[in-house]
Amino acid sequence: MSGAILEVTNLAKHYPVRKGIVRRKLVGSVRAVDGVSFKLMRGETLALVGESGCGKSTTARLVLRLIEPSAGSVYFEGTDITEMGGAPLRRLRRRMQIVFQDPFASLNPRMQVGAILDEPLLLHGMGDADARKARVAQLLDLVGLAPYHANRYPHEFSGGQRQRIGIARALAVEPSLVVCDEPVSALDVSIQAQVVNLLKDLQQRLGLSYLFIAHDLAVVKHMADRVAVMYLGRIVEIGPKDALFATPRHPYTRVLLDAIPRPDPRRAERVAVPGGDLPSPLNPPPGCHFHTRCAFATDRCKTEAPSLREMADGHAVSCHHAESLPEYTVAQAAASSPAAAQRLALYAGRRARAAAVAG
Repeated sequence: MSGAILEVTNLAKHYPVRKGIVRRKLVGSVRAVDGVSFKLMRGETLALVGESGCGKSTTARLVLRLIEPSAGSVYFEGTDITEMGGAPLRRLRRRMQIVFQDPFASLNPRMQVGAILDEPLLLHGMGDADARKARVAQLLDLVGLAPYHANRYPHEFSGGQRQRIGIARALAVEPSLVVCDEPVSALDVSIQAQVVNLLKDLQQRLGLSYLFIAHDLAVVKHMADRVAVMYLGRIVEIGPKDALFATPRHPYTRVLLDAIPRPDPRRAERVAVPGGDLPSPLNPPPGCHFHTRCAFATDRCKTEAPSLREMADGHAVSCHHAESLPEYTVAQAAASSPAAAQRLALYAGRRARAAAVAG
């Protein structure tokens, strides 16, 4: 684990599903996270991306021990925290913090900002009243706010300012790992850039490590050093940002990258859409979970689950046919999936009409 601040091995979270009023018979389990493994190096940003419901946020909360894992291990700074509890876990929480997605829901509306930032300092016994007051002023300045903002309530701020307060609260106890759970998805596009640049600046100044969860791949490309792509509770591809964006190895990763919006109506024919709906984590398909929507699936994919194997330096993929996949084009997707062809035609028609109106 040399150089790794976080190491996750075979992490899983299964939620039991019960039926009945009295006996509550166990009828299955939702596999929210199903055998996730990765490392996060010191000073690095690892992004988790994927569709809604794929297990990104659940993974983040498992790493922080906000929820208990069903299986697997989490090593933080060389210590296994999955069996830790009580006072040792409380002391460790100083080193692991989170920035939530909704900056308004994550702040207590009845507390002034100064009290919000003072609370973690008080809980961890960090200084007397004067020292904590000085620290609050320092934190506000660190995220681009003024000292007098400490006397205001969360509803008196804009969304971007509230997220800055959330970042300041996460940094209050001097953590080394910060989990960013879609920290800019609830903000205006113009404000997103400011918050992302603030996070990058704080990382350089304070030596932070980020586990960064996002839907927006443009933000990920700007923010991350490495990217892990999740699908239905599993990591299907992980690698350095530049390599993953330039040469994606998994069909699902290619679909995600091709779906990035581009301000050019003439590019409609290049958008690849997978066929079918996202399978239920209560009853995932056998073999490769993506085979029901994949344009390149074979009989082997339907029965044998692929392992996450390294193909290049630091670039690993979970696909039986990663070496032999051709360039993923709309023509190939449409030929392999009639449902995808219909959705592509509908999408192209909408884009064409929009272009005609704009012209």
